[in-house]
Amino acid sequence: MAKKTDLRVLRTKKMILSAFIKLVEEKGYDAITIQDIADEAMINRATFYAHFKDKVNLYEYIFDTSINSLAAILDTFPLMENNRVQIKNIQLALTNVFKIIKENRHFFMILIRSNFIENFESKMIDLLTIKYEEIFSKLKITENDIEVPVDFIIEYMSSIFIGTVHWWITSKSEFPPEHMARLVIKLVGNGHLTVLGIDVEK
Repeated sequence: MAKKTDLRVLRTKKMILSAFIKLVEEKGYDAITIQDIADEAMINRATFYAHFKDKVNLYEYIFDTSINSLAAILDTFPLMENNRVQIKNIQLALTNVFKIIKENRHFFMILIRSNFIENFESKMIDLLTIKYEEIFSKLKITENDIEVPVDFIIEYMSSIFIGTVHWWITSKSEFPPEHMARLVIKLVGNGHLTVLGIDVEK
């Protein structure tokens, strides 16, 4: 019986998420109400509140789910070995990231909208800082004998990634995830990383 209940809960949550995403695309986040979401999901308000406190909590759930899926990918591939950036592993990781984004395009459409993109960018910077600050610190990247701040490098790379995702989704590009990964590597791996003096292993 518990399993049936779990499936029902998951199905209802999925209906709420789908309704929310559809309404945000049609009306914008600020314009929609809990009643709008409940009507679109064909549930009552009490059922909505059994799953989420309010629409902010619903947005945060989508946001955290998306960020966590990206974080899980970064944990899978060792991007540094012997103080050398592993380009092949970065390309594999990026390919999987773009696959996740493609599969959840509507989720990410919400995240990169103008009123949410700062929050998304901030969270991406936090994520990369947690995972890679120590790595970049060990590299001691310098320019004319002046050490380049690690937070600058991370924010710079994050901006490139988010800008690429924004273009890919909003332009409705037909480039597959593998192509997007190769494109980012060509721009960043063979250019920006080398300019910064980072040792790259292709």
